[in-house]
Amino acid sequence: MADVEEVARPTNLRRIAPAGAALIMCVVIVLTMAVHIAVGAKQLPLSTVFEALLHKNDKVFDHIIIWDLRLPRAILAVVVGAAISVAGALMQGVTRNPLADPGILGLMAGASFAVVTALNLFGISSPVWLPVIAAAGALVAAVVVYGIAVWAPGGATPATLTLSGAAVTAFLGAFISLMHIMNEDGFDQLRVWLTGSLAGRDLGLLIYAGPPLFVALIAGLLLGRQVTVLSMGDEVAAGLGVKTGHLKLMLLAVVVVLTASAVTLAGPLGFIGLVIPHAVRLFAGSDYRLIVPFSALAGAAYLTAVDTVARMALQPQEISTGLVTAMIGAPLFVFLVWKKTR
Repeated sequence: MADVEEVARPTNLRRIAPAGAALIMCVVIVLTMAVHIAVGAKQLPLSTVFEALLHKNDKVFDHIIIWDLRLPRAILAVVVGAAISVAGALMQGVTRNPLADPGILGLMAGASFAVVTALNLFGISSPVWLPVIAAAGALVAAVVVYGIAVWAPGGATPATLTLSGAAVTAFLGAFISLMHIMNEDGFDQLRVWLTGSLAGRDLGLLIYAGPPLFVALIAGLLLGRQVTVLSMGDEVAAGLGVKTGHLKLMLLAVVVVLTASAVTLAGPLGFIGLVIPHAVRLFAGSDYRLIVPFSALAGAAYLTAVDTVARMALQPQEISTGLVTAMIGAPLFVFLVWKKTR
């Protein structure tokens, strides 16, 4: 195992200790959250933001704005960004597919379809059940995508998985559009959510989606070592004593829970799980003991910054955060496809 660790260890982080890099990223998260809270219809000085966070005063109107409106949204951005980024990192390690992402491989579409179906056809709107329903939809979509890829000529290669995910995503998207046409009034509350948005989301959803999300995050962090070995191939992993089948099932559960929780909180936000792990590998190498935690930190800062852009780009109007993540992530996806097919 020592040889594996030596191969996976990043060279750049020999100059910067992982703890130091993590501290820097935590500072970045705090700063992006502060900026996220400060901007809006009413601009607030950063000094006011930190004063409100450290010494809340319910008699000061600016403090009420920060605590009741802006801080909950910033917290959701941090949590959702971390969850989707870790899910993407784990998927890329397990499948050895640089194009893997909860959105690209159909998990987000499955979770969204399940939630929309539950709300519109069965009237299930309880926040207690929505994360469970989303998880069931994501799991079914993952199984279907993998099944299609296995049956395809050549088996479950990165290419067939990506194509299968695209097909399942398009298929489920068509059914969501059909339900929209059949029930336009009922879809008014879901229209923005389906594009991926943090606007108007209730922080109370964290009471139900938060616990499984945090458990899955911790599990993903603890499994980083095994994912590093698994990313080198099933035969290598088995030779090093890793029970690949059992490990893949655990990782599938972790990815499904992270994806379902994120979709419940903010809708389907695409390409975050694709962009962040690739950015993290630039300085963390191929060791998933570093890729997973740094993806969580970078994803939290990234989505907070992107949501700030979504709020401010077309003031006084606001665009959906998912549209911004798509505009950033889609060109990277095209570049990765081009690079892989050269």
